[in-house]
Order: sequence, then structure tokens, then C-alpha cells
Amino acid sequence: MEPLASDSDKYRSFLDAEEWRFGAPPNYDAVNKLFEEGRTKIWPPGSLEEEVQNLVKTWEMEMFHKVRPEDVKTCDVKNFRISVNGRKPLSLQEVAKIGGGYNNFLQTSLPEKLRCYDPAEETNDSSQKIFTTTFPRGFAVEILQVYSGPPVILYKFRHWGFMEGPFKGHAPTGEKAEFIGIAIFELNQESKIVKVEFFFDRGELLAGLIKGGSSESSTSEMPSGCPFSKTT
Repeated sequence: MEPLASDSDKYRSFLDAEEWRFGAPPNYDAVNKLFEEGRTKIWPPGSLEEEVQNLVKTWEMEMFHKVRPEDVKTCDVKNFRISVNGRKPLSLQEVAKIGGGYNNFLQTSLPEKLRCYDPAEETNDSSQKIFTTTFPRGFAVEILQVYSGPPVILYKFRHWGFMEGPFKGHAPTGEKAEFIGIAIFELNQESKIVKVEFFFDRGELLAGLIKGGSSESSTSEMPSGCPFSKTT
């Protein structure tokens, strides 16, 4: 597996594209700062853990920001499939149909009345606004452990951010919200990702976002953009 990094971002590569989902290349300065201040592991340069961490960050950047399949470098786009918590694997086109990455990651079988975040009611744009508002400094990711290397990469990860904005009518707490999970990346002979599986408890994240009291005014202003432009 080739090391990933670029001159424009120390943790991500392939920050080039003909078309960006939000009109311009993402800037990760804020989330890189959040990551460096809050990470629990510092992996040696050139280690498998560092390479996997950079691959994950680069992959997430491409999934959330690149529009044209031919601009995506980390994946075999034609054969790529992703599943979350054992659900049916989806192609990139199928993920787009259900409203993008956030809706895919937060799928649930809970009854509608018990959902503090309902993917069925959110679009790609509305979900972006929700999480940008909630995590104005971004939502960082680090690799905690790598259990196996390529072509099948099994790793443990941690995502975190500070709830400094409202979430679906719940007032900001300023507290850290985070969750830990397991993921599997399967690479083909060209080191392109063909299969991704994530396993985590969505409630571990969402429980931290509904601790604040309900506030009708908290969602009156929701800036546009994507938290992953300064996250992951």
C-alpha cells in the first residue's frame, strides 16, 4: 500500500478534481488542528497505522466532496460497495439515492417516533447543514489500532467533535461527542478499495447530541456547507 499525503494536506492525498460538490476543494485546517489536539495515538511515519489513517481520511474526503466518479482515486468506483452494521451493501449510486453519506451511516430500524435523526426525512443538503451546525470545528477521525494489513484492512477507529452548535432543536452543550467503531476495507490488486464495512453504535454519537434542552430557535440559522470539509 502506497503512503498517502500531499503538499496541500499532510493527511490526505488526491485533493484535485474537475468538479467539487461544494464548489471548491475542501479545507481541512480546522479539523487537522482538532485532530492533532485530541488524538490519543501518534503513529510513526511510514507505519502501517499511519498509512491506514491517511487512506481513511483521503477516502472520506473523496466520498463527501468529489462529484465525478473519474476523479475518485481511492476506489474502484464501478465495483465499490459499502455496508453499515450488516445492512445490504450499497453502490455509490445507491448511497446518493438515500441522501448521501450521513444518511447511509445513520440508517436505523427504530420506530419513526423514537428517531432523533431520521435519515428518511433528510436530504444530502439538509444533513450537511445539520452536522455543519452541530460541529463548527469539524468531526475528526483517528485510527486506534490496525488488526490486519492489505488487501483486507481491519481497523478500530474513533470519531469525535465538540457540540458547539445546535442539533435538531437541541441546544449546544459544548461537550465532546464521540463514538468508536470497527471497519474493514478490502482492496483489489491495484490497491483500490472495492468493499467497505462499518460497525458502530449510532446511539453512541446521537446520545451526546440530544443532552441539551430543546430550543426552537436553535435551528433558525443553519449555515450551508459540509462538516467533512473540515472534518475527518
